Amino acid sequence: MKSPIDEYIAAQDKKIQPILKKVRETIATAAPDATEKIAWRMPTFWQGENLIHFAAFKNHLGIYPGDLSLAPFKDRLVGLHTTKGAIQFPYDQTIDYDLIAYITRWRLKVIENKQKQTKK
Repeated sequence: MKSPIDEYIAAQDKKIQPILKKVRETIATAAPDATEKIAWRMPTFWQGENLIHFAAFKNHLGIYPGDLSLAPFKDRLVGLHTTKGAIQFPYDQTIDYDLIAYITRWRLKVIENKQKQTKK
């Protein structure tokens, strides 16, 4: 039986399916304890809360790690279109999978810190 994320990827353009599979693998490796689901109609990794989403669009891959206002990696986002909570990776440029892994690990730390604050 295919997972909802398998189905999501299979429904996308054949040219971008390998990118989506690699993004999924990258996030899963960076967050091995996270569970996969579909949220907001996007593949999502969950670990106590939504960790990170990704989605295929016509001309870009969207990565949604939540609030980026305090992101320590802003210098690595130069040249990419960003909003408060999204990063667009154009398909006509090399996808920075190392950056996606870094963002995922950063989000894990943000969640862990939030959980520690809640327990105090």
